[in-house]
Amino acid sequence: MNKTKYNTGYLLGISMVSALGGLLFGYDWVVIGGAKPFYEQFFQIANQPAMQGWAMSSALIGCLIGAVLSGMLSDKYGRKKLLIFAAFMFTLSAIGTGATNNFTIFIIYRLIGGVGIGLASTLSPMYIAEVAPAEMRGKFVSLNQLTIVLGILAAQIANWQIAEPVPTHFTNADILASWNGQTGWRWMFWAETLPAGLFFILMFLIPESPRWLAKSGKESKVEAILKKIGNAEYAHQEYINIRATLNSKQEELSFRSLLKPELRKVIIIGVVIAVFQQWCGINVIFNYAEEVFKAAGFGVSDILMNIVITGIINVVFTFVAIFTVDKLGRRTLMLVGSLGLSFVYILIGAAYFFNISGWILLLMVLVAIATYAMSLAPIVWVVISEIFPNRVRGAAMAISTIALWTASFLLTYTFPLLNDALGAAGTFWLYGLICLAGFIFIKNKLPETKGKSLEQIEKEIIK
Repeated sequence: MNKTKYNTGYLLGISMVSALGGLLFGYDWVVIGGAKPFYEQFFQIANQPAMQGWAMSSALIGCLIGAVLSGMLSDKYGRKKLLIFAAFMFTLSAIGTGATNNFTIFIIYRLIGGVGIGLASTLSPMYIAEVAPAEMRGKFVSLNQLTIVLGILAAQIANWQIAEPVPTHFTNADILASWNGQTGWRWMFWAETLPAGLFFILMFLIPESPRWLAKSGKESKVEAILKKIGNAEYAHQEYINIRATLNSKQEELSFRSLLKPELRKVIIIGVVIAVFQQWCGINVIFNYAEEVFKAAGFGVSDILMNIVITGIINVVFTFVAIFTVDKLGRRTLMLVGSLGLSFVYILIGAAYFFNISGWILLLMVLVAIATYAMSLAPIVWVVISEIFPNRVRGAAMAISTIALWTASFLLTYTFPLLNDALGAAGTFWLYGLICLAGFIFIKNKLPETKGKSLEQIEKEIIK
């Protein structure tokens, strides 16, 4: 067993700075939901479904662009420079989105924010995986998911606190003329500038990924960083292991090389679990919370409070994942999560089918969120940040992230259609079947990676 005494304070510091990308990812993703009733009146799109949908989903296009950029550029220019660029994009988007009076410019800034999300969602967990020692890598990469859910909760609370109370009986003209309709929605976006600016500044203070530096032939910098993480013996041994995997395959990296037989298996695993994290259906509860809770019989004020409750549950059970991922293992938690969600969705579907509403349905929804938060939400990011070989990790993880955001778009787009065709009960039963299929795939195809170095994982999975 490795007896190295690690500098956990240093590790935690650089990991948390990188994980600020996750916090901004969560905030930027959710903030628009609270601003929606107000900016729609300001831009006069409240009765234009196409424009409403474009405003809500435009950031997803940016996410895909950011994920593609991360794959094209992170293996060439490093993780750190791209994360600094992501921080700049978040800051620019937060300022510009709140400042504009033009809907087209509003969309442009949402696209810019989406690029930041696409970059951060790929690079933050990748960076942490590449600096953390094997026996604590799951816990540290899970910090990125913790910051994502903290960002979501921060946006939910900020929206709730910034908005002035809305009267029970109101007209669209009342909202447009109110402080909320003219200024309040702007402050919801501007509130992001503080963590975005902090992320931008602090990113200059952390080192580049030692594994990327080794790939670039910068030996002295690699060992210096590894010595700060562990000791001289740890640094020397880690560097030997890293160089061994890099020297084993010296071919020029291209996206086409990822289709080679020895890499195809691991790419398929990464893509499938990334898609499954979205198609398991839980994000419907966040994206369409108003519709889900309204169908359960809740009023507007209750819905706002329920949304905050879901955010708190999300945060609390992410801690469960952080403290169990390196003990129980990635595969175990994902099996528990997929089977657990399948069971809960059967109950939620039955509740809708038999018109059971109120606190019983709310409790089931919270159980589903808790199950997701302690399993699929963080663990998928852990797995896809560690299963790919050092020499292609940036490009391979970008492919998984692109698949994830494409799946997210399809989930968001198809829910209203499924809900209309199958009803709420049928839709949740369908998600239950998808979760069962995910359970079968994970059980048969996903290897356990806890406690193994990235180089050991590479040797075992790439045969």
